[in-house]
Amino acid sequence: MTGWLKALGNSPNMGARRPLVGENYESNVPGIFVIGDLSGAPVVKLAMEHGNHVAEHIASLADARATAAGAYDLIVIGAGAAGLNAALVAQERGLNVLVLEKAKVANTIEDFPEGKWVYAEPDTKPAKGKLWLDGAKKEDLLRRWHQIIEENHLEVYTEEGVTAVTRRKDGHFDVKTEKGVYTGRRVIVATGQRGNPRKLGVPGEEREHVYHRLYSPGHYHGEEILVVGGGNSAVEAAITLAGRNQVTLSYRGAEFSRIFKENERKLAEAVATGRVRLIYNSQVKAFGGTTYTLETPDGTRELPYQHAFVLIGAELPEAFLKSLGLKLENEWSGNPWLAAALTLAAMFGLAFYGGANWLGAAAALASVGGLLLLGLRGSRFAWLGFSFLICYTIYGAKMGENFEFWPYRGWGYKFFSFRDRPMSFWYTVSYTAVMTMFGIQAMKRWGFDRKDRFQIWRYTSLLGFQWIFFFLIPEFLFQYAVSYEWLGEIAKDPVFASQAWRSYGIVYAWPLFFYTFFGSPHEIWVVWGVLLSFVIVPVLVLWHGKRYCSWICGCGGLAETLGDRWRHNAPKGKASIRWEVMNSVVLAAAAVITVMMVSRDAVEIFRAPSGKSVEWYRLIVDVWLVGILPVTLYPFFGGKVWCRYWCPLAKMMQVFSSIYTRMKMSRFAIHSNEKCIACGECSRNCQVGIDVMNYARKQEVLDNATSSCIGCGICVTVCPMDVLSFQPQADPQLVQISKAA
Repeated sequence: MTGWLKALGNSPNMGARRPLVGENYESNVPGIFVIGDLSGAPVVKLAMEHGNHVAEHIASLADARATAAGAYDLIVIGAGAAGLNAALVAQERGLNVLVLEKAKVANTIEDFPEGKWVYAEPDTKPAKGKLWLDGAKKEDLLRRWHQIIEENHLEVYTEEGVTAVTRRKDGHFDVKTEKGVYTGRRVIVATGQRGNPRKLGVPGEEREHVYHRLYSPGHYHGEEILVVGGGNSAVEAAITLAGRNQVTLSYRGAEFSRIFKENERKLAEAVATGRVRLIYNSQVKAFGGTTYTLETPDGTRELPYQHAFVLIGAELPEAFLKSLGLKLENEWSGNPWLAAALTLAAMFGLAFYGGANWLGAAAALASVGGLLLLGLRGSRFAWLGFSFLICYTIYGAKMGENFEFWPYRGWGYKFFSFRDRPMSFWYTVSYTAVMTMFGIQAMKRWGFDRKDRFQIWRYTSLLGFQWIFFFLIPEFLFQYAVSYEWLGEIAKDPVFASQAWRSYGIVYAWPLFFYTFFGSPHEIWVVWGVLLSFVIVPVLVLWHGKRYCSWICGCGGLAETLGDRWRHNAPKGKASIRWEVMNSVVLAAAAVITVMMVSRDAVEIFRAPSGKSVEWYRLIVDVWLVGILPVTLYPFFGGKVWCRYWCPLAKMMQVFSSIYTRMKMSRFAIHSNEKCIACGECSRNCQVGIDVMNYARKQEVLDNATSSCIGCGICVTVCPMDVLSFQPQADPQLVQISKAA
């Protein structure tokens, strides 16, 4: 069970975790900051922005200066864009700075092929700090950066990798390298993610003519060259080298699924002309002096080579980061059984309390305190137990007086009801307050901070619908409309007047609002339910896909507001997509039960099972799948657990959208241009776990025929290269809402 939970928990990481950082990019170790590519800045300009920000922050601190003799105020590990900019800005602010680099200045850029263009994206953001940045060839960029280092007399030690960082009793840090030990008041880690090439781990890989980077491809002429890999780096290397050499490209897969559309075209051309020999489903087993061993479906072969380039990606320097004491995102640490025991102990304590026995309350509080203590010490399983307790309490006690879940049966609903208002009212108040507080934060994060009007309007819509249709109307305005006869004669109808709770169905369509068509509804609710569910929603889907989930729905609204801070934890990969079949099961169950309930008076065989089915649906779907489980899992698997895996309305809209797309009627899709750099920010921030980057790399249209996209637009917002848009970028008149200039 532990292994299964950890495998599930690891799926959001897309092969690599980031260090856990808080405000101002400070890690869990006070005084150590993480910036640049390691903390989510995939392009040079954004990395420079990180460096500028953290340097300004450190320089503004009252204790920014070192107090130990001979110590630096700041030691920067890594001389890339983020590290250099941080060092230059900090030095300008009067701090004594040292930069340590294990290779060369701007080593990632240094390793680019000759003449490669370095972009200054995003265009809408000005470069911040002291480093120069404009679109330029790598040689010109490096020349300017070295000039800036010399002019500012910045102390940079290259070819000096850091091996350890330890905190001293006086609060300073000792930074150890292969050549010495340096002391600093604070440390910035800006090593990037690409400095540790992934290796095959086969015999002979350490030979001097086997490389893990391609530098100066023009130096090779008339040679037999092997390139290993299935990504853009490997394909581009093979194409470049094939101009003057005979190249073999070995890839372990059956087809390329991760390369840019243009690279795919150029590779096909090189293969067709015989300049590249492409071998799928092959793996190098060993490198000899002049031959390498290649395993293929047809058997093992010995092939000649003079140079080999193993370009299979890079690895996060996880061991180094952990040696510094840094925590990584989404680490499933701690003892799950201890967390489960404390969770159960808290529930038994509450059962013993029973609304009156304070000894039971003390036992429950002690168990909850134990979970919090373990959580603060790093146990993710303890936080899971704590989150479950909160959600189980809210939704278990909300069932109604004497219908509460154990251990709240007989006292929970009354306990949470006060000021002559039932718990259900205070639940709605709390729900709206939480959405509002976290919605404003999310609007600031994605809208105002990024100057993105689309996101500002989206969060305004979510909060507006919550306040008007899911709070004010059902809790206040409906009663006023009945009391003051705002609706005319219909307000005098006792059936209509007693169904304030059905006003949620004004916006919640069947089958999300499961009870639309049964339970003695007034005729107006039935007519509106039919129009909303089978006319209005399908028409909206034609133009907007599943945007109902990210612009209107209250369930989706909680996920987009409270759950936004954990959106990067959404499960990813093929397995997580297969799990989406569950909402088809819920939709089918809702449809069958609704038919049984509507026809129960005419079909006697439906009478007994229909009532029992509604009870089970309410328990399983309305309580566990809508409330307890998904909200419990927000901090661990992102906010869209219900929407993605169990919501029947989301599935119904996807079916409509998919049909429209296949009929070439749909007006909803996300398009991409050729500028994708495969940074992964779009996929990382997708709340429904779509591999958006894979669509962008291939310039394929992302729609609801091939994905569960809800049209939230966060992938468009986070893209640093402006690759994605809701309409083809060649036709700007069709763009609905764009980022502000």
